[in-house]
Parts: sequence; structure tokens; C-alpha cells
Amino acid sequence: MPFTEVLAIAMLFSFFVLLMAGVPVALTLAVSGFTFGLIGFGPLLFNLLPHRIFGTVTNYTLLAIPLFVFMGVMLEKSRMAEDLMEVVGRLAGGLRGGLGIGLVLVGVLMGATTGIVGATVVTLALLTMPALLRAGYDKGVASGIICASGTLGQIIPPSLILILLADIMNLSVGTLFAAAVFPGLLLAAFYVIYLLVLGMVRPEMVPAVPADTRAQISARELWWRLLKVVLPPLGLVVAVLGSIIGGVAAPTEAAAMGALGAMVVCALGGRLSPRLIWDTAGATARITAMMMFILICAQVFALAFRGLQGEALIHDLFEFLPGGVAADIWFLMLLIFVLGFFLEWIEISYIAVPLFLPVFAQAGVDPVWLAMLICVNLQTSFLTPPFGWALFFLRGAAPPEVATGDIYRGAVPFVLLQILGVVAVFFFPALATWLPKAIGW
Repeated sequence: MPFTEVLAIAMLFSFFVLLMAGVPVALTLAVSGFTFGLIGFGPLLFNLLPHRIFGTVTNYTLLAIPLFVFMGVMLEKSRMAEDLMEVVGRLAGGLRGGLGIGLVLVGVLMGATTGIVGATVVTLALLTMPALLRAGYDKGVASGIICASGTLGQIIPPSLILILLADIMNLSVGTLFAAAVFPGLLLAAFYVIYLLVLGMVRPEMVPAVPADTRAQISARELWWRLLKVVLPPLGLVVAVLGSIIGGVAAPTEAAAMGALGAMVVCALGGRLSPRLIWDTAGATARITAMMMFILICAQVFALAFRGLQGEALIHDLFEFLPGGVAADIWFLMLLIFVLGFFLEWIEISYIAVPLFLPVFAQAGVDPVWLAMLICVNLQTSFLTPPFGWALFFLRGAAPPEVATGDIYRGAVPFVLLQILGVVAVFFFPALATWLPKAIGW
């Protein structure tokens, strides 16, 4: 084995050692990349680094990230979820598992508007966990519903994962937004079916809301409140996504309109204030700075790994695997799933995907289909212990009577449903490819 490939393996190993030692992921990427790149080639290897960093920070598509984050944080801080959950919960509460199904529907709508996992999970936990427990829901089931529903925003567009994957895989953001619609709704449908089945076989775990509780508000008033609460954010989502998928506006322009629209929605609800704008801008700056810093440090890692012939090493690894392209894809899916136990989706996207992408491009794999397999698989990283961030967020917001074991136990069925989603997209590629082709992307 050439010395450069030995260095490439050592660089990967050192990356994981530093990560497990608690070094921040951005610094881990930069330190391992600089160290082994300098050992292998000296400073000459990094002559291209300024150009790569400049190309990254001036990427017009990535400008959509802070704008979508602003839109999401603004709507999250406007307490939209509180109104949604109250109305949808009362409408669906008469069904066994109805409160949970209502929570999934709220997760879909919040995913299409906010898309920020931490804020969504914490908000849903504070609003719905006490109500679910009062209704008699099993603690594990309640925890699993909140975590899974809160992470739907990572696949339902507009999603930050989709924007970054579009940049990594050199695809159109609009194409990935269109491709993610059916896989995202499929996951939500799996969650709903699971709760319906659970209501039939284990009704004591997901009981219906008593009729006297639901009768506190008339049906007519309830439907009026539903229209009042749902229509503004739904109209915003349709305008933003419709303009992108329909080719009317580029993602960045649509994101700008979404940020403005979020302020209008808050103003119509009487919740827009200078304090809200200031807090939203601060949260947006922190989230965007964190993502961009990781992205910049990933350029160091990628440049060093490519210079050390790491791509040839990966290609030889896939040649060694039996089973052809299908086996290669499942190997990548397994690797992403395992990495999800230890890493966040941003690190996985900028480490695993670029390493293996040339192999699949050479094999002629549809990049849109592959991107959706990766995106659905990345959902599991939020729910798999020990570093499932949705589990951490829920642990911080859940009442004391909900144990950590309840949270982990409740997440397992939803991780299995997410794996089922990966299998479905693999065997039925049209779930990901039909809509982009139908609208001409």
C-alpha cells in the first residue's frame, strides 16, 4: 500500500480519536487535515485552500441557509406550534392514538416552516408532553412521538440538509426539494400507521381524549380556529416551496421572501416586536456561523484526503465488496447509520458523502435518488443513542417523571420506521425521482 494511502487511513483514524476525545468537530476536521496533509506533501498541498474557501463562502446557493434559518426561528418564537397543537390535538383526540397523530401532523407543518430540530423538539415537548401524560399515554411512546415528529423538518423541504446536499452533490436545490416531498410524507405516514396499529393492539398505551375534555370548545369554533392557525403558515410554505419547485424563483430569493413572510405572519398574529426580531437575528447568526465554520474546516479535510489518494483508497474498498452497485449503496447506508450514533448530520454529510460520491458517479447511480436515500438515513442520527440530539433536547425539556430509559425505549420503533423508509426509497426509486421529472427539473 502506498505511503500516502497509509496517511489517509491514519488521518481518518485520528479524526475519530480526536472526536471521541471531545474536540469540537470543526477543529477535528482542520487539525487532522492540516497535520497529515503537511506530513504527506508539505505546505504545497494547501495552495488551493484559499480558493476553495473563497468559493465556499461566496456560494450564492448557501445564502439561502441563514434566510431559511431566520424564517424558521421567527415562526418558532412566534408560538405558532402552541396554537397548532391545541387545535389539532382537540380535533384528533377522539381517536385512539389521535393526540399522537395530531402531533405528527403538527410536526409536518412545523417541519415545512421551521425545520430546526432543537427548537421544534423542545417546543413540542414543553407543549405536548404534559398533555400526553395526562391523557394516559405511555411515557416511551410519548417521547418517541415528540422526537420523531420534531425531526421531520430535516427531510420535509425547505430543509438545511437538502441545501447542503445540493451543494455537496452539485445538484439543484429545487430538484432535491421536489424529490424530498414524497419520502418526507411517507415517513409521516409510517408514524401515523404505527400509532393507529398501536391504538388497536395496545389501546392503553395511546388512549383517546375523554369526550368531556373535547367538548369544551364547539366544533364550529374549533374549525374556525384551525383555519386561522393553519392557513397563514401553510400559505407561506406553499409560496416558498411552490416558487422554488415551480422554477419561479431561485432558492435564495424564495428564502428571502420566506423570511419576510414569517415576519408578516407574526405581525398578523400580533406577535412581531423589536425584541423578537433581535432574538431571531441572534439565533440565526449563531446557527449559520456554526454551520459555515464546519463547512470551511471540512475543505481542509477534503483537500488533504484527496491529495493523499484517499479517493483511490475508497474506490479500491468498493471494488473489494461483492454484490455490485447495490451492495455499495447499502454499505454507504450502513456506514451513515453507524456514524449517526456518534456524529451530527452536518459532519456525516461533509465526511462520508464526498468520500464515496465519485464511486457512485462513475457507476452511473442517479444522484437525486442517492441523495434521498442519504437524507432519509440521516433522520436516524437524531434518534440513535448515545448522541441522538433529539433525545438530548427532549431530556432537557421533559418533566422529571420521564426517565432517560423511557426516551431511549420510545425512540427505537421510530428508528425502525425510518430504516423502513430507507428500504422503501431503495426499492421504489420513483418516490424520489417522479416529482422532479414530472415538473421538469
